[in-house]
Amino acid sequence: MQGDFADRTTGRRPELPELPGPRRDGAGATVTHPYPWPRRASGALLGCGTALFGLLYFAVPGGLSLPFVLWPRTRPRALALLSTGARGLTGLERIRRSAFFGDVFPAHHSSDQDVLRYLAARTCAGTLFAWVLALLGYGAGLAGLLAAGVVRDPTDWQGLLPQAVLGGVLLFLDLQGIFSLNALDSRLARDHFGPSERELLERRVAELAASRAGVLRAVDAERRRIERDLHDGVQQRLVALAMLLGRARRNRRPEQAESLLRQAHQASQEVLTELREVAWRVYPSALDDLGLEEALGGVAQRCSIPLHMEFSLPQPLPRPVETAAYFVVCEAVTNAAKHSRATRIRVGVRGDGDRVSVSVEDNGTGGADPLGGGLSGLRSRVDALDGRLHIDSPSGGPTTITAELPCA
Repeated sequence: MQGDFADRTTGRRPELPELPGPRRDGAGATVTHPYPWPRRASGALLGCGTALFGLLYFAVPGGLSLPFVLWPRTRPRALALLSTGARGLTGLERIRRSAFFGDVFPAHHSSDQDVLRYLAARTCAGTLFAWVLALLGYGAGLAGLLAAGVVRDPTDWQGLLPQAVLGGVLLFLDLQGIFSLNALDSRLARDHFGPSERELLERRVAELAASRAGVLRAVDAERRRIERDLHDGVQQRLVALAMLLGRARRNRRPEQAESLLRQAHQASQEVLTELREVAWRVYPSALDDLGLEEALGGVAQRCSIPLHMEFSLPQPLPRPVETAAYFVVCEAVTNAAKHSRATRIRVGVRGDGDRVSVSVEDNGTGGADPLGGGLSGLRSRVDALDGRLHIDSPSGGPTTITAELPCA
């Protein structure tokens, strides 16, 4: 596809490449792969073994290097040597978290003190986890013995009732300990391997600054486009209309004057149509009067290509989101009609209350350039709402443009 349509970009901001750390949602929480619980349980059990390695490392090499760590002159070298082995054990923890829990961490350099601090905390957490599992197994064995006693002597069940109640309470506390220690293990890994809160805050500030600059550029580009449309289109047609009216006023022959007036009337209709199109591109009044669905219906009526629309929203959208969704559809449909040589366009607008997804698909020739510089206003409009614009346009088509916009 050629022209403006070849300048669309993906939703990733080119100014700020995405950090490869643990994937986070809008609140900054780590997002992991939905691995099944048996795999995660195996990873937690394996963590008990790696904690044993850490305990042995601090007991033997750590104990031997303790005098050198306490002496100020040898402390830096001793810490460097001790952290060398600690980095290897920390690497095992990184692999364990990635293989069994689906965590994805960036390439992260930590100081010797941070490595030793993490390994010490992870060793303590893993050792406590092993003790809690051992207590759970011990309690399960006692429960089995009590159950066997009840089977042998059913009349003694009343004396075992208080023990069963106490065992249930201890089982609850034991399970709470397992879940809490597992959450602690995840938090330790996230704090050590992932980006810090300061790094996340700096990234967010940079994103907002880039989004603000993009909006300002988009506003300037939109103003220039409106001025160009008015100057090159509407103004020239009005000049031609004035010339026709002047010729008709000066003409002495009624039949020629009538012909010139008919031409002037036709030119006035064309000026009104073009002026209406410019006004719709600036802001469609149907959004305020009729809503998004009716405004998109107007886009479908003006499109020269058959357009099929699927509209499913559980509730009205906020005004900025509604406006952005309209312009995504309008711009994509316009460019598809102009440049893609498509014969069919499908538009889908769907939402779940928290997010709305707007997709425009055509069966044209494809080849939209994700690195182009055009249509920056559309991209900036979506980015300003913390949305994402995705482009899938292989050579030969089809082209699919999807905008994901948060409604909050």
